[in-house]
Amino acid sequence: MGISSLGVGSGLDLEGLVTQLLAAERGPKSARLDARDERIESEISSLGQIKSKLSEFKDSVDELRKDQALTGREPTIRNPSEDTEPFTAKASNSALTGEYAITVERLASGSRIESAAAANGGFAASTDSVTGTAGSLTFKIGGTGDTFSINVTAGATLAELREQINNAQDNFGITANIINTGTADGGAKLIFSSKITGEGNDLSIVNDNDITDLNRIATTDSAETASYLVPTKTAQNSQAIIDGITVQSDSNEFKNTIQNVTFTAKAVSEKDANDEFQPSTLVIGFDEEGLDEKIKEFVESYNSLNDEIRSLTKYGESDLEDDGALAGDFTVRGIQAGLGSILSSSVSASALGGLFQIGIELTSEGKLEIGNSDFGLGTGASRLSDALENNFDEVSKLFTAEDGIANKLYDFIDQYTKSSGILAGRETAAKDQREQLLDDRAAFELRLVSFEQTLRGRYLNLDQTVARLQQSSSALLASLF
Repeated sequence: MGISSLGVGSGLDLEGLVTQLLAAERGPKSARLDARDERIESEISSLGQIKSKLSEFKDSVDELRKDQALTGREPTIRNPSEDTEPFTAKASNSALTGEYAITVERLASGSRIESAAAANGGFAASTDSVTGTAGSLTFKIGGTGDTFSINVTAGATLAELREQINNAQDNFGITANIINTGTADGGAKLIFSSKITGEGNDLSIVNDNDITDLNRIATTDSAETASYLVPTKTAQNSQAIIDGITVQSDSNEFKNTIQNVTFTAKAVSEKDANDEFQPSTLVIGFDEEGLDEKIKEFVESYNSLNDEIRSLTKYGESDLEDDGALAGDFTVRGIQAGLGSILSSSVSASALGGLFQIGIELTSEGKLEIGNSDFGLGTGASRLSDALENNFDEVSKLFTAEDGIANKLYDFIDQYTKSSGILAGRETAAKDQREQLLDDRAAFELRLVSFEQTLRGRYLNLDQTVARLQQSSSALLASLF
């Protein structure tokens, strides 16, 4: 409490003096700590920015070195008209380039079974009872092993049986429908349609308990020796003609009929005025457009990283312009130098040798560009176009080969961006400095508290001494007068 009334006894502004002395003591040291704090925070932030940009570029490089567009084949289909698209196609990277005339003559289909007309022992209406005795039916495809069963209750109607079949949990693709013929002789017919395609994959309906009533909707007895209903339409393969050769598939997908090419039949091909099928042309070529786009995305991604590095490492051109937060930083300079060295390197696995041969040049500012210079070899754009057209696989190898640009870039960047990498180590060191700075601030504040106590102790004595002298002076004057 005495300290808080410093200067009251003497009338001197000792409180103000202590405040000024404390400020003089705090100012320089606090300014140095603040400057140090600003440098550390700027370094942490800048390292984070560099690491983030490097990670983004690493992701794009990783995608590039494994991207199927770099080795992809592009199927192109030319149809006789726009009215019908008989098939679609896709090709693996190992497919040979070529041109094929393809005609789709028939689509694959499943089998179809229908119950007999009412006049022949079928059903007069959908409300007719299917059986007077409970039993079960098993639906199966012999060629595939697909099967499911349902229990039929006594007195179940034709409509109820239809719903039971369609809603069966294990139903593998059998649809039941009822068609009312509108005649007394025809009555109501129960229609079974199978989605399982391919020759030999006809639907069988087994009367498991050999109940006479259920023979009306079964193809065979429990021993599968008797024959009741027969398919009105058998399952069939799809059929196409490729360059004059007839081919078939148990589905509408023709896989590896042309090596490493899959085409899927969608519709029967059109016919001409002479009732002859008109073939479509399938061309398997290189995906030049896709690769061109990937290369340009690579250039843009690298330039974005380069701009970030240049911004953070620049030196101010005058006293009015601040240096970048990482100006002259040894680590970042190493990143710049390493990236530039890889981009300028040769790739032995590719006959093209390097990026220059596909029109990509490194500018004096460290950026990549599809160059405008000619050098007697054509502009960058023309070199890229020529390489894609005439040396597609060699362009791909520039990036995807073991010593390819993308692989080398990925390995180089990984040593900086991984969790135990160089930048992570720098960030950890900077954060340790920040923790040490907090400790230094706390220690400094404790020293200031001690210094203030010392000052107040000294000036309290001065205050009290001056107060006593003033009292003595006042007493002496009073005795003289």
